[in-house]
Amino acid sequence: MKTAFIFPGQGSQKVGMGADVSESLGSANAVWSLANAVLGYDLHSLCFDGPDDDLRNTLHAQPALLTVGYLHFWRACEEGRDYDMVAGHSLGEYTALVAAGALELEDALRLVKRRAELMSQAPSGAMAALIGLADEKLDAVLTKARSQGEVVAANFNSPGQIVVSGEPAAVEAAMSAAKAEGAKIAVKLPVSGAFHSPLMAAAGEEMASLIEAAPFRDARVPVYSNTTAKAATSATELKAALIPQMTGAVNWSQSITNMIADGAIQFVELGPGNVLTGLIKRIDKKVATENA
Repeated sequence: MKTAFIFPGQGSQKVGMGADVSESLGSANAVWSLANAVLGYDLHSLCFDGPDDDLRNTLHAQPALLTVGYLHFWRACEEGRDYDMVAGHSLGEYTALVAAGALELEDALRLVKRRAELMSQAPSGAMAALIGLADEKLDAVLTKARSQGEVVAANFNSPGQIVVSGEPAAVEAAMSAAKAEGAKIAVKLPVSGAFHSPLMAAAGEEMASLIEAAPFRDARVPVYSNTTAKAATSATELKAALIPQMTGAVNWSQSITNMIADGAIQFVELGPGNVLTGLIKRIDKKVATENA
């Protein structure tokens, strides 16, 4: 009978996010001031007022979602809400680490600021969502597509919803192969890099050094990693799991399945939007979901 707090990743951002939670949270101004100081620009105004194009830019979207997710988490704590485990989707794993007490918000902001810069500078690449493709057909799809270049599964979001990432021609080939194998939808995502793929190796090496140097602590509650889909609390394990995240797949579906197996019956998405609660309903309809 456990509650899991979960935190969204890039794509959930929207102009106006953080406004409602800031009105109800006395410490919000201090959080915004810290974020502005670390980032070197007015994140508060960007989140509240846009413009949308600037907020959607990877450079801004990632620290914005970390900050707003933290504000939602802090409000939940002030309301006396209890939680037993945490997870975050891609970027959201950094918010989850802060919520678990493994990282201070300031240190997470510094890591995410550089992560966003590195991802913005990534070599040309592409990503596509394959929806309605039977999981057992994925290997055949990728094998066919690799005749055109590097392509891998980047996100296992829910049964029948997989994101692939790689060189543009190979991603196009994967979309065609997926449709031929019965996928209902194969659509390119509005990104310029091949995130969560080997094409991010150079960025991953720099992030590895930064993560190694960051002051992690043991977590208060288990954190379910994107790369392992398993729970960890020790600082050493949490670092080791986060380091390959830039090049490794986001095993979200398996993470949620493991959290349910470990007793989670309620999932609370803390941040803007409801992307994660939607995915969880596809993974297991029996568990309760909420956005807070």
